[in-house]
Amino acid sequence: MPRSRTLLALAALLAAHAPAARAQEVAALRTRAERTDYRETSRYDEVVAFMQAVAKADPQMMHLTTFGYTFEGRPLPLMVWGRVRDATPEAVRATGLTRVYVQGNIHAGEVEGKEAMLELLRALVRGEHREWADSLVLLIAPIYNADGNERVNLVNRPHQLGPIGGMGQRPNAQGYDLNRDHVKMDTPEAHSFADLLNRYDPHVGVDLHTTNGSFHAYQLTYSPPLHPNTPAAITERLRGDWLPAVTRNIRQRDGWDFYYYGNTPSADEGNEGALRGWYTFDHRPRFNNNYVGLRNRFAILSEAYAYLPFRDRIAVTRRFVEEILDYARRNAGPIRRATEEADRASVVGQPLALRAQFQRSAQPVTILMGEVAEEANPYSGQPMWRRLDVRHPEQMPEFGTFAATETERAPRAYLVPASLGAVAEKLRAHGVRFHPLAQPTRMRVEEFRIDSTHVAERAFQNHRERTLFGAYAATEREVPAGTLVVPVDQPLGRLVFTLLEPRSDDGFADWNVLDEVLKDAKAYPVLRTFDAVR
Repeated sequence: MPRSRTLLALAALLAAHAPAARAQEVAALRTRAERTDYRETSRYDEVVAFMQAVAKADPQMMHLTTFGYTFEGRPLPLMVWGRVRDATPEAVRATGLTRVYVQGNIHAGEVEGKEAMLELLRALVRGEHREWADSLVLLIAPIYNADGNERVNLVNRPHQLGPIGGMGQRPNAQGYDLNRDHVKMDTPEAHSFADLLNRYDPHVGVDLHTTNGSFHAYQLTYSPPLHPNTPAAITERLRGDWLPAVTRNIRQRDGWDFYYYGNTPSADEGNEGALRGWYTFDHRPRFNNNYVGLRNRFAILSEAYAYLPFRDRIAVTRRFVEEILDYARRNAGPIRRATEEADRASVVGQPLALRAQFQRSAQPVTILMGEVAEEANPYSGQPMWRRLDVRHPEQMPEFGTFAATETERAPRAYLVPASLGAVAEKLRAHGVRFHPLAQPTRMRVEEFRIDSTHVAERAFQNHRERTLFGAYAATEREVPAGTLVVPVDQPLGRLVFTLLEPRSDDGFADWNVLDEVLKDAKAYPVLRTFDAVR
């Protein structure tokens, strides 16, 4: 046989055996949770090795990369799945498909999302959910708080029902809660995440957690963005169709009860006298899903119930993500258009919320309350709580949304003194566009005159949050060349407003970014204007 024909025959033989070989490789893949009968959770190196094996088994669809680093220098792995040539942001965005980012382990004791996403990657290699690739590109980051993941302790996450061999800690290696860092950006993880959003620009973000709050009967609870300034079209689709559809499908197929995230206040948590009701969490963009929402993107928080067995928490988390992605596939076009329209819509001149409070539902809702039984961790002796399969329907008011208590009209631009380098650095990290004023310009501006300042007595996340009191006064002045002009008429205009308004409850003033110039100051150093600025 001629050499060329021999080589062709060999290539054909290898190609014929390649799918079988890959199938064997995938069949052998097991997470640490699976290998230990769910007593333990995967470590960082095991997550990376699993993702490398998956990428090797399906190089046409799986593209492994990293999107940044942790405080201790661990690369943050990201799997790009779909009909895309490689894992670069340019290739992903060039597909024109709907991009969905799914993140696990922002709190490294809440490990279900990490394990569920590894299982999902393996399922995708096996050929499951191939229909998603017609409309979606997935960006999967199973282990966001990689440093915290390695600090395994048997007494982390008290009362959580496993993994009984221990789990990681809530904060990162610096001691910061990464789910409070999306505005102030004190951590490399937060910088890495914002950079991912800026470069890949996913239309949807899903953040996977585990809740250990009230004794309710839901296997999983969820939340859309909660900030009142979130584009209405995003909130309306999530609350009006997407999340209800997912809930119905899971109830019909799996028999599980899912609902909006909430807790009932209790006296031992300092809530004496609080009206009994179903209360969601904070609206501020320091939280992941609220931050993503203020960036004009769909965001969904997932909270598996901590008192379910570890295996079950992984299962409900995976099913929730699968249903989210099924909906995203069916509605890929409308999802993209909603984000594009939000990016094009200007908020200049609109009243936007500076501060907000819980909004009570017009009518009571039915909440399924539950019960738990106590048992001991066989290795630590610490008490754990196991969810009992009981439901106690209870009528109560729901406090699941927020209404503005204070607003300001969004200006055309903010004017940041060139000397405020820390402000410029953080704006740049968030992806906000700005430019220096080319020459001294006399213009009409508004200056916030400070009446008083309150600094929190207790530190939170290594900060003493600052609240400014006062009012704007109109004036005319010459603004020097080099002043940073931050237009609000840009896709991130809602975020710009939150970061730079002096009375914002989650802005740069609140997080001490401006403390050096605010000490004994009579005026806020950042001006604003409603006039056009070049």
